[in-house]
Amino acid sequence: MHIHMRAALLAGAALLAGSVWAQPLTLDQAVERAIAASPELRAGEAGVDAARAGQLQARVRPNPTVSVDMENGVGTGGYGLFRQSELTVTYSQPLERGGKREARMALAERGVVLAEAQWRLVRLDIAQEVQRAYIDVQIAEQMVWIAEDRVKLEKEMRTEAIRRMRGYKDPLFVETRADARILEAELALKEAQAKRQSARALLVSFWGGAPDSLVIAEGIEKPDPRDPPLAEADAAVFDAAVNRARAQVVVEQSRAHQDYTVSGGTRFLRETNDVAVLGGISIPLGRFDRNQGNIARAQAERRQLEFQSEASRLERLRRLASLRADADAARVRAEGIMNDVYPKAVKTLGQVREGYARGGFLFADVQDAADVIIQIQGQWAEAMTRYRDLLAEIDRLTGRFDAAPLAENIP
Repeated sequence: MHIHMRAALLAGAALLAGSVWAQPLTLDQAVERAIAASPELRAGEAGVDAARAGQLQARVRPNPTVSVDMENGVGTGGYGLFRQSELTVTYSQPLERGGKREARMALAERGVVLAEAQWRLVRLDIAQEVQRAYIDVQIAEQMVWIAEDRVKLEKEMRTEAIRRMRGYKDPLFVETRADARILEAELALKEAQAKRQSARALLVSFWGGAPDSLVIAEGIEKPDPRDPPLAEADAAVFDAAVNRARAQVVVEQSRAHQDYTVSGGTRFLRETNDVAVLGGISIPLGRFDRNQGNIARAQAERRQLEFQSEASRLERLRRLASLRADADAARVRAEGIMNDVYPKAVKTLGQVREGYARGGFLFADVQDAADVIIQIQGQWAEAMTRYRDLLAEIDRLTGRFDAAPLAENIP
């Protein structure tokens, strides 16, 4: 039991001695499998494609208009059918002013950058979920080994109790109590095995594998001792959002400029069979609507995002510092339980069993010593579970499983 428990300590990437598995699945491999099969990531890629399509559309200029007008086509007297008709064909082209097209294209380009940054966040969120599930399997494996050793211990204690009972040194109920403790240990083993199976099923569900064939690496990792900085992906999202907001301000400012429409065409005069050329220009008067409200709104939204970006960065820094301190505490607690508390509890149980065999203790004393070990094991599991949550969040905030921008990953 002691060897199995110590194997679960945070000892870097060290494996249990004598492991029978040649090529266990590592955490990095599990993350890559999940990402390759993730529909959320495919949805993010579709979002990038949509942004790129918007960028393509932003380059398009306004369509021209062809107008065909007929005057005096039908009437009375001298205006009979087509007698004095005038047919006018006009070609009109809007002219965008104030840099509207350039501003629109810049806004669409910022949208693509934002979509790619958001795609990177989806990857990090998936990796965090997979990492939690992966460590859960590691903890569950340890708990099964612990439960198996507990069953073995309880059976050994029952053998000792029966020997003393047959020597008339213990009452009959001691055997009954020993049998009950074996049943309790076997139920705990079944529960641990069920939790292990559930943890395995959850992990492989990220890529559709078979839980029974899953073999993972042993030895739960420590946080990166170099204290990596915050993930670039989070900053990239806020930076892209701020830049897009700035581009939106330029778009709104360009809309304050009125667009002209120039036109030209020909007119056919039926009465004289002559053709005349005509031209014109339409100039809207920016007397009332100069887009002031939309400009002010875009500027306010830009400032809001700038403040939110800085606030989020500071919050992530504070959170990361807190997580590292808490993770160190959880790791120290788990190591302390195994290195200090657990060995003493095991030694105490051995001493009590020796004394019980000589008749110096009661079976209840042996039970109490064994129960202390069970409690210590539960405390270790709680510390490791907390460490799992903290480590997964640390790796998420520092971008351990971050990737380069989407354009560099997807052909």
